[in-house]
Amino acid sequence: MPRYIIERNMKPESPEELAEVGKRSVKVVDDMEGVVWVRSYVSEAEGKVYCEYEAPDTDAIYEHAKRVGIPVDKISEVSMEIDPSMFR
Repeated sequence: MPRYIIERNMKPESPEELAEVGKRSVKVVDDMEGVVWVRSYVSEAEGKVYCEYEAPDTDAIYEHAKRVGIPVDKISEVSMEIDPSMFR
């Protein structure tokens, strides 16, 4: 399954707002075959959220965002995953 990093220009106003978006996202993912939310990173300083998803294609990523009501500003497909243990 392809993996994607999604850049979103959004800055949650509060932890409660972030929790609400997260709950909506989980509910939508549960209704979409083949879409998996792996993790997200929030940068308050930049006003961005970076999300990692597995999905069959970018159309599924856009559909998920539409259903949740969150932006998609950039999608990058991950072609390779590396970590420090590979170079020791």
